[in-house]
Amino acid sequence: MNYDSLLKVALAGALTLGVASVATASPAPNGANDTKSANMAMVKCYGINAAHKNDCKSPGHSCAGQDSKARDANAFVALPAGLCEKIDGGSTTPTEKG
Repeated sequence: MNYDSLLKVALAGALTLGVASVATASPAPNGANDTKSANMAMVKCYGINAAHKNDCKSPGHSCAGQDSKARDANAFVALPAGLCEKIDGGSTTPTEKG
């Protein structure tokens, strides 16, 4: 068996295993995530973003991911409630530019 044939057989086997694993995966039952999402309220946490990793509009731009400045006091990232205060520099209110 030459190298090309062996490579084709290996790729076909890998593809078959991938398709089989997707086909056997079962979806979560209805309502499985309802209690988790109900208990996990999200809040806007200002001042902790990485460059180009903000979640929404802030002064100077109008889209998520466009803030070029890291730890911008007017850019927020959505976090579970109670977590923002535990992060150094995190605040639930933006700093006013003036």
